[in-house]
Amino acid sequence: MTYSHSVGGTTWRFDDLREVMAKASPARSGDLLAGVAAGSDAERVAAQMCLADVPLRRFLEEALIPYESDEVTRLIIDSHDAAAFAPISHLTVGDFRNWLLGEEADESSLKALAPGLTPEMVAAVSKIMRVQDLILVAQKVRVVTRFRNSIGLAGRMSTRLQPNHPTDDGAGIAASILDGLLYGNGDAVIGINPATDSTAGICELLKMLDAVISRYGIPTQGCILTHVTTSIEAINRGAPLDLVFQSIAGTEAANASFGINLATLQEGYEAGLSQKRGTLGDNLMYFETGQGSALSANAHHGVDQQTCEARAYAVARRYKPLLVNTVVGFIGPEYLYNGKQIIRAGLEDHFCGKLLGVPMGCDICYTNHAEADQDDMDMLLTLLGTAGINFIMGIPGSDDVMLNYQTTSFHDALYVRQVLGLKPAPEFEEWLAKMQILRQDGNHLQLGRDLPEAFRRALEQQA
Repeated sequence: MTYSHSVGGTTWRFDDLREVMAKASPARSGDLLAGVAAGSDAERVAAQMCLADVPLRRFLEEALIPYESDEVTRLIIDSHDAAAFAPISHLTVGDFRNWLLGEEADESSLKALAPGLTPEMVAAVSKIMRVQDLILVAQKVRVVTRFRNSIGLAGRMSTRLQPNHPTDDGAGIAASILDGLLYGNGDAVIGINPATDSTAGICELLKMLDAVISRYGIPTQGCILTHVTTSIEAINRGAPLDLVFQSIAGTEAANASFGINLATLQEGYEAGLSQKRGTLGDNLMYFETGQGSALSANAHHGVDQQTCEARAYAVARRYKPLLVNTVVGFIGPEYLYNGKQIIRAGLEDHFCGKLLGVPMGCDICYTNHAEADQDDMDMLLTLLGTAGINFIMGIPGSDDVMLNYQTTSFHDALYVRQVLGLKPAPEFEEWLAKMQILRQDGNHLQLGRDLPEAFRRALEQQA
């Protein structure tokens, strides 16, 4: 089926829905690199206007990646909830945008709708939305998950405490954990990117995290961000593993480049459930994604990078994750060239994930060769806080010395919590008050002045 739209006396034609979607995407370097981007602003506007007239049900009839050749497409189609979709099944993409911005689309209706939406539907509507639209709709949505605390509640914003070290040195990691806890970080997870993927080394790091969390009764969870198969092996060896981590993408071929498929993820999910380590719930998967991952693996099938990213959220929601994190600027300027593209992508990812019922966080970040700086990250941080982001990253000095990229710091979380009146997860907030790390001051949490020395010394000796 072909699509067309006329602008200023010129008629633009598109061969299929995949091309309409790609040409309608706001400009970004990855789509240009892939050869799927609009050739001009006029063509982009024509594609966006054409897309606005496409019925939502069309995305159930015309797969962007063939059903027969891609297990992610099969997952999307086979798990689609027709009853949940029914209330909006008569709408076009443009009508859907208007509905989302209206009063009828509230927290309860959006929660009920999520199983009836496909990634392609939410990606399509995001392409015709302004930044303020993406924020307005996303802040209506609450996706609450639980393991040892409650993440995603209204008025709350959690943080991942990321104590990476280039040699996995225990003392260095412990120092970063202490630093982060003193700034009220770590309620989403204390998550370490290991320098090596040795199973023995992973098990030692898991034991260290478990010792810290258990000894001080911290209502949070630990995670070593290793390959899912390594996590399975660590569980088999009896290691105290809370969350099962994996990077995922939106196509079968891209996931194969990560060494996974849906069956592997299912095995990891079931292994994690067998541990029974959650006290409040059993959301135990932690997924990371990023626009450009499918293209970097030459596994995008001609689909634009933002739509591929949204398809990754369909993979994620199958396993009821605790956390899903778009590492928005990490892959590099080949995919998101500058601060403007990174900001737009972060808001798109959060919007699409939330509409699909996924607990979205964002690593608000950039690489040192991108045309971006920390001011851009401050803007995205503030916008995502306003949009109701579930969690962000907390890293010493906003500079990851192991992964060599720039992100958000421990004090950045304090900034956005104070400015927007946000708090940590309630169970973690209570623990911080008990430990005299943070104190309540009106609607805001303030750093305590007198941390108990016994707690400080004990953490410093943990390594």
